[in-house]
Amino acid sequence: MKYPFLLLLPLVLAGCQQDSAPTRALPAARIGKQTITEQDINDRLPFLSAEDREFAKTPLGHQNLVQIITREKLIAADARTTGIADSDEYRSLLADKRAQLDQIYNEFAADTLERLWYHKLEESGSLAVSNSEVDDYFKKYPYEMTIKQIIVDNAQTADQVLRTLKAYPSRWKEMERQYSTAPEALKQFSFMPGEYLDNIAVIAANSPSGKPQGFFKTAQGFHIIMKTGERRLSKKDAEPRIREVLKNKKTDDVLDSLKNKYEVVIYEKSE
Repeated sequence: MKYPFLLLLPLVLAGCQQDSAPTRALPAARIGKQTITEQDINDRLPFLSAEDREFAKTPLGHQNLVQIITREKLIAADARTTGIADSDEYRSLLADKRAQLDQIYNEFAADTLERLWYHKLEESGSLAVSNSEVDDYFKKYPYEMTIKQIIVDNAQTADQVLRTLKAYPSRWKEMERQYSTAPEALKQFSFMPGEYLDNIAVIAANSPSGKPQGFFKTAQGFHIIMKTGERRLSKKDAEPRIREVLKNKKTDDVLDSLKNKYEVVIYEKSE
């Protein structure tokens, strides 16, 4: 069996080869006045791989881990003595890492809070979707549409692009490449009503295929769309998508009520 931290063993094992088993009594090692205890050894175990933890349970593995920690403490002691720990480079690197860890912690805290909020909402039954709700939705929207779209960040450009495309639909790729800010996933895609922006879905549903339509303002920008296809879905394929749509709509209803409760105002930048 091969153990990653066994690679360090030849560098430090010479002084302990005469003992057949490690000394388990405290302390495990000493560097000057600094003591390495069995607790220090145990504290390191969770950071090892499962394979290395098993090895550390053996006499040889335990002694090897003691030697590794001793070497690390020895380097740290000399780094402090020689002034490395007080250097601007060291302090700068620590400050950068602390900022990174603070950001990771804050993001984790926000994500966890949101996840628990959703979990509580689901437990309350507020997001439950009944079979009859699915059936009613499928009767209204038993299809999906495929569109391609160009999104630009200002009305003047959107108007220019739309005029060009209405006169020359074959220039779609050229206009897309030159002006569109849409991510790749939103350049051409298929969706059921409710899976994408409602106003875009309504326009697409009532538009003939192959005709540029626009432009329509949303929070994403100014949209120019062209429906390229439409197909009817089977109930089996549509049902899980409908359940997700209805669940999201129920979530949006809750959030809308909270916007009123907490007096949310979103300021839109001027065009």
